Amino acid sequence: MLSWDRMKIFAAVAEHGSVTRAAESLHLTGPGVSQHIRKLEKEAGTSLVEREGRSIRLTPAGRALATRASAMSALADAAEDDVASIDTAVTGALRVGAVASALRRLVVPALADLSRTYPLLRPEVVDGEGVDLLDRLQHRTLDLVVFESWDHRPATVPAGIEVHTLHAENVHLAVPADDRREVASLADEEASVWTVCPTGSDAHSALVHALREAGIEPTIRYEVSDYSTQLALVEAGLAVALVPDTARAKTAGVRYLPTEPAVTRSLRAASSTRIPAVGALLDALNSILSK
Repeated sequence: MLSWDRMKIFAAVAEHGSVTRAAESLHLTGPGVSQHIRKLEKEAGTSLVEREGRSIRLTPAGRALATRASAMSALADAAEDDVASIDTAVTGALRVGAVASALRRLVVPALADLSRTYPLLRPEVVDGEGVDLLDRLQHRTLDLVVFESWDHRPATVPAGIEVHTLHAENVHLAVPADDRREVASLADEEASVWTVCPTGSDAHSALVHALREAGIEPTIRYEVSDYSTQLALVEAGLAVALVPDTARAKTAGVRYLPTEPAVTRSLRAASSTRIPAVGALLDALNSILSK
């Protein structure tokens, strides 16, 4: 079998017509190139070059092999260019996980912008709770995760994961429109019925911790992932809810009150890969938030 490394060297010898000039182009020594040619002749079972002073002349077999070697060298160079372009291009699959409250107003618009700019990008999206999405990120089944971290319940990020804080925001108490207070003291919410994201979610744990710190054991009757549905429950007078700014909606039957003490959360992006599509998505997310 003919060695590819020796074929590449032979292609350079055929191109330059000289062992010395071929060696210079390949950053090898002249004797080293000559040794490769002799081994290639042994592999081919025939003479490939004839010396004419300081230059060489290809034999008929050498000319035939040089044509193929040159084509192979050009193909290898093109393959290297293809790989290099893929490594710097925003293309292919981009697997994104996000908490529901970040999907509609943040992730979806960012992916829409990216898809228009990079038509060869193929986004895939799943929603879920931060702890589950970060676990999938750690196991390399997701490329980027947008998750939440509450001041009363900071998220735990696995080792080796790169984290970017996208946005820090206030969380307000959503109450029925006939509630005329200007500020809601959490310590005064002992009689309130709550709607919150399901048990196990960061939002659920944050609410429980915040109210317990205020001396209250919350009465939770409605566990709903979707903030729009939580607000429908508030508007109906069935519950109150802690709603982050990005999840607020203009609803006639709901008012949003700042809390005492204040409750805040941040949206963060975590990644375990540096593919260009991840960097492009981070830029798009920050662009959406800056508008």
